[in-house]
Amino acid sequence: MTGEAVKLTKAALTLDDGTVFPGLAVGPLIEAEGEVIFITAMSGYQEVLTDPSYHGQIVVFTTAHIGNYGTNPAVDQAAKVQAAGAIFHEIWRPSVDHWLSNNDLPEYMANNRLVSLTGVDTRALTLHLREKGSRNGYIGPFNPDPQVALTRAQNIPSMSGLDLASSVSSPTVYSLKGAAPKDGQPNFQVAVLDLGIKRSILDQLRAHHLDLTVWPAKTPPERILAENPHGLFLPNGPGDPAPLDYAIKTATAFLGRLPVFGICLGHQVMALASGAKTYKLPFGHHGLNHPVVDSQTGRVWITSQNHGFAVDPTTLPSGLKPSLWNINDQTLEGLEWTDKPAFSVQFHPEASPGPHDSLALFERFHQMLKAHHHA
Repeated sequence: MTGEAVKLTKAALTLDDGTVFPGLAVGPLIEAEGEVIFITAMSGYQEVLTDPSYHGQIVVFTTAHIGNYGTNPAVDQAAKVQAAGAIFHEIWRPSVDHWLSNNDLPEYMANNRLVSLTGVDTRALTLHLREKGSRNGYIGPFNPDPQVALTRAQNIPSMSGLDLASSVSSPTVYSLKGAAPKDGQPNFQVAVLDLGIKRSILDQLRAHHLDLTVWPAKTPPERILAENPHGLFLPNGPGDPAPLDYAIKTATAFLGRLPVFGICLGHQVMALASGAKTYKLPFGHHGLNHPVVDSQTGRVWITSQNHGFAVDPTTLPSGLKPSLWNINDQTLEGLEWTDKPAFSVQFHPEASPGPHDSLALFERFHQMLKAHHHA
């Protein structure tokens, strides 16, 4: 259901293989293009739409009804909506009586100029993406001549080889103060290379007594090292890690010199800096319920994930050990540097949205900094 205040217009999603999925455009905007991926999350839709990792992507929500608890700007993960578009089977417009909600989802998307479709057969669309892989797609007004929309879809650049991280990075450097530790010791100073970092990740780092300096993605590593940080954090972000030569250069400069922790895109960048290779997954991992197993302890975490690329475990050089694996498809989920103070994970341990199983990884980074600098 949607409210009368939000305009609905007949529109359609056209994939680059010619498949068309009709629906109704929500709000005044009807045109959008990007890589079409599906996410299995049943909640956290606002965090998903504002996550910079979804920049350049049209997100298909597999849950039948989305929007039942409204929206609140406090949970936004960036200053603006980052997804290129959103597709729903049905948008639910509640009475907005949730105590944290100040708006409903259709109005939120219209106010943030996000192109979205409702009334789409998302089950058929998801099955198509699982069978054929993620496809580029174009959302536009319904047109009885499908060739026009098909041409638009086929002209969208491939995600492979595309540098999107620099386009969502902060243009300026800024600092954030961490929580003061109870023992009265000064906080560690950590450099964060902004590849599209989420606010919730910054919040977790600060909660673990780390003072942060957040640097634009293309900052030379010499400039960052000149500030004498205690360590480096490489975060999430959108697109293909392989063309990010600037981030790979920064990771190379820090690895072996200072402690380094990477997640998602940062995990892939660290692997590339160490000589491994990455590859594109057929339809990626996008959801809040991906089981990951620790290869040493057998412990299983349920994790939040959003990535279309992965590290190839057959290309790992000596000194780089796989530590975590995805139970669903056996893709590599974690790395340990056996000769350096460094580790990385493919998933999002800050859990916004998602389970809190792996929050302890932030404390592990803090302990690594302490061991390195107090040894």
